[in-house]
Amino acid sequence: MNLTRRHFIGATSAAVIVAGMKAQGSVFGANNRIRLCTIGFNGQGGSHIKDILGMKAEAEYVALCDVDANVRAKGAETVKAAQGKAPKLYKDMREAFQDKEIDAVTIATPNHWHALASIWACQAGKDVYVEKPMSHNIFEGRQVAAAAKKYNRIVQHGTQSRSDATLIRDMKLIHDGFIGKIVESRGYVYKNGNRAPIGLGQPGPVPDHLDWTLWQGPAQEQPFQINTKRKKPGLHVHYDWHYFWNYGNGEIGNQGVHEMDIACWGHNRGLPISVYSAGGRFGMDDAGQTPNTQATTFSYGDGTIMTFEVRNLGSFEEAMGGNCGNSFFGTKGMYVRSKGFFSYKEIKGGPREAIPVPADAPLPPKVDRFMRWFRAIRSRNPADLPMSPMEAHHSCVHCHLGNLAFRAGRSLEFDPKTERFKDSALNAQLTREYRKGFEVPHLADRTMANV
Repeated sequence: MNLTRRHFIGATSAAVIVAGMKAQGSVFGANNRIRLCTIGFNGQGGSHIKDILGMKAEAEYVALCDVDANVRAKGAETVKAAQGKAPKLYKDMREAFQDKEIDAVTIATPNHWHALASIWACQAGKDVYVEKPMSHNIFEGRQVAAAAKKYNRIVQHGTQSRSDATLIRDMKLIHDGFIGKIVESRGYVYKNGNRAPIGLGQPGPVPDHLDWTLWQGPAQEQPFQINTKRKKPGLHVHYDWHYFWNYGNGEIGNQGVHEMDIACWGHNRGLPISVYSAGGRFGMDDAGQTPNTQATTFSYGDGTIMTFEVRNLGSFEEAMGGNCGNSFFGTKGMYVRSKGFFSYKEIKGGPREAIPVPADAPLPPKVDRFMRWFRAIRSRNPADLPMSPMEAHHSCVHCHLGNLAFRAGRSLEFDPKTERFKDSALNAQLTREYRKGFEVPHLADRTMANV
């Protein structure tokens, strides 16, 4: 099916296309391989393709989808070289979702597309691996979780640490009280790397190889901008969309969501009742909007707290954790990711006293993140996933709350049961105004019925 521009921007185009889709059964391809399509693969999606191509007994690529023709062509070459056959290529994901040869999709588009793409895929009968964060705002994450349940789809979130054998073991120990009651948790991202100034923009022509209208999808339409300082296709493409509110969630929702997910996993208190965040974009004379320095504090109903820090100006490599990490502080001891358990006893002239892991707490088998997804697809059992869509939603909510508190410039009170603010004037910020034809459907239960 060829979609004209008139159909693309029409008020009901997406609804008509999705409404005609029927859920598919679990009928796989040759040699019982799961037939895949990756949607968006200039960045993280490229690693999906590379990793999955190395798992030939489990899956095969039958299609690829990207709004950039150059990216599509490069991906086709990669898949053909590995599989001996070129995949079908799609520019519009809605056409890919209609392809009955596709069993499942991995989604690595910019953040503003994650939720709608996941929901459309579920409605089309496809299982989903969606990159982090699962949502661009709080409303969206709840809808993805609802879609997985309503359409009986396997949906896995791309925070890989949930598949880490050491963390699985250690988190169980923490939850079982190995270091007492956790009273404070901490996560941080002090990553520099490619977090240099992103340059400045000005209106300019859209490259011939990029469909800018499709790229924007659910986001409010903006004119294309060229980058006047850096040699890139544009100011937002590729990658630098992370630092604009219309498309991304800043560093707390970029690398930060990985550490935030671990923090929420260990702290294990669900959603907070209040949040405060402060910081700014320092040392960067560029067009970026999101903070590169941000400190956030979450408070929970039992009085415990969780703090989260972002700093992209470089790192002094925290004493016990490196440039990205987590710490958990219990009443009997503490845990530092990648370092282990420690008592609060200080050894003169040396490190803190280590607490050995009990002998009856062995490491679970190591299972790749995609292998866990494939196993769940075959079993049709969501419990085989490393985390549920709702757990993923809760971790993403923390990132969104941090950003909302930062933008509000004050502490915000939050109701974890209804996922609404005590200040009703703020509730409009739980979601966004969607472009016509790209609305995220309301599928969730009554907890957010009035959003």
